[in-house]
Amino acid sequence: MSAFHFKNFFSLEGFPFPDLFNDVENVWEILKLIHPYLSKKKLGVIEAEVASQAYLINPELISIGKGSIVEPGAYIKGPCLIGENCTIRHGAYIRGDVIAGNDVVIGHDTEVKNALFLNGSHAAHFAYVGDSILGSKVNLGAGTKLANLRFNNKAIKINGIDTGLRKFGSILGDNVQTGCNSVLNPGTLVGKDSEILPNLNVGGFIEAQSRVVGDFSFRVQPKK
Repeated sequence: MSAFHFKNFFSLEGFPFPDLFNDVENVWEILKLIHPYLSKKKLGVIEAEVASQAYLINPELISIGKGSIVEPGAYIKGPCLIGENCTIRHGAYIRGDVIAGNDVVIGHDTEVKNALFLNGSHAAHFAYVGDSILGSKVNLGAGTKLANLRFNNKAIKINGIDTGLRKFGSILGDNVQTGCNSVLNPGTLVGKDSEILPNLNVGGFIEAQSRVVGDFSFRVQPKK
């Protein structure tokens, strides 16, 4: 099994849409499957508590499960599939091609597109999650940005493997935590149970159970 096989990053126990992972080898291949998967689903079933001031664009392409809450001012564009007991907070901006499992939080001023959230993952405050996957119980600290496009627009490689993806944010394994104002560069892979401390800019492949730290020292100089 490849080091980049999805089973090295995620447990699918309890995830309501496990068939999304059928026939997947390298974990980033899932990003290409989100839209086709949604196009085959019978959407338009909204069992959640949706505030009248929320914006549901193409509601016939949106399904939201029981116990979920969509707060006033949230914007959701289909196709989109959200599981049970999720919270979509005021100011959340979901741009389509998003799949969320159960107990997911997408919070204020968080922008999401072409992304997958496994059960219990939280992007609660001021995050950008584009072309990315969050494993179970991932928590993004406030202001975390998962950048998804290189300056030169070239396809993104992982350890020399061409993913064929021009837009590819990050893949965070189960229980990964990021500190406030973290920036993850395009094509970042983070293994299970890892931590990224605040205010860091990171990239590449980070192995499971890692702790990414930086130099937090500073100097105070006279103002010129």
